[in-house]
Amino acid sequence: MTSRDCSKDDLLEGTRMDSGIDSICPMLKSEEPREPSGDFSGPRDKLSVAEERLDSAYGSSSITVESLSEIVQDCALSSPAEEQTQELSEQENLLTTITEDGDTILHLAIIHEDILIALELIHLFPKEVLDIQNNLYQSPLHLATYLNLTDVVKGLLEKGASLELQDQDGNTALHAACQHGRTDCAAEMTRDVSSSTLAPILETQNWRGLACLHLAVLNRQHQVMMLLMKKGTDLNIQEGTSGKTALHLAVELRDITSVKLLLNRGANVDAAMYNGCTPLHLAVGRQDTAIANLLCQSGADTMLRNMEDETALDLADGNDDILALFPFDDLQISGRSVVGMKLS
Repeated sequence: MTSRDCSKDDLLEGTRMDSGIDSICPMLKSEEPREPSGDFSGPRDKLSVAEERLDSAYGSSSITVESLSEIVQDCALSSPAEEQTQELSEQENLLTTITEDGDTILHLAIIHEDILIALELIHLFPKEVLDIQNNLYQSPLHLATYLNLTDVVKGLLEKGASLELQDQDGNTALHAACQHGRTDCAAEMTRDVSSSTLAPILETQNWRGLACLHLAVLNRQHQVMMLLMKKGTDLNIQEGTSGKTALHLAVELRDITSVKLLLNRGANVDAAMYNGCTPLHLAVGRQDTAIANLLCQSGADTMLRNMEDETALDLADGNDDILALFPFDDLQISGRSVVGMKLS
């Protein structure tokens, strides 16, 4: 599994139009409106791993940084409330209007990577508005993380934006940071957060059953992995489909760096999947001598059996390098290795 950074250029590939923009301000009205090409009329496959656009509005030529700036300047909530109550009410409604695609103006400012405008809006908005999710269930924090806007992430968190919100794939903003290697954003999300508050977020699984550490491992995000480890993430949490731990995933990827990081931090070398396979079963089954050797040096139990009643040795398939890792592999009874025999 590989990751692909969600960048501004990627977003420009979106062809859907902000058909709800007219409700925000006439200056954002497109001369030639286009119909949205996406269909949100029914539930989406939560297990889909297809790359998503961050926002359908990104392809709109009618939305510019200048127009966003004008809106904020025109709608700045700085006048005394007792003097212009009605005007302020109208301005607040304008700033929090949601487009047909579910975006607030804050979503749009972040997508256009206008940090100053985004920070001004964060200052103006109450917490409830900061947590509005668009049609892809992305909050402003999700979008700022995808685009690696660390200052915006920091501003949102300081204002109380939620870390618990999940997008249409079940990913929190921290999931996104782990998947795409947004180390600075992840650092902001985990900074000054109590372990009791952070633990449930670290353990949250997306719709594919993956927690933050799983995504970091699958995408070889070693810096993020180290950050999560320092924050006390559960190294042995199992993903929801087959019960693999981060160590199983690292072994499958043949990522010896991740394997070493996990073992050095105390990951369970003998953790079993739902089918009973340990990381050593996977390494031997893949004929990966280097990782199998590393696991054995870390104390892996070579006698553990999976649900097929196989030890890791049974999967060696005559590989002399693998067999050399097992003690007494040359001792046989009735032509069968003692290590591989099932004791009655």
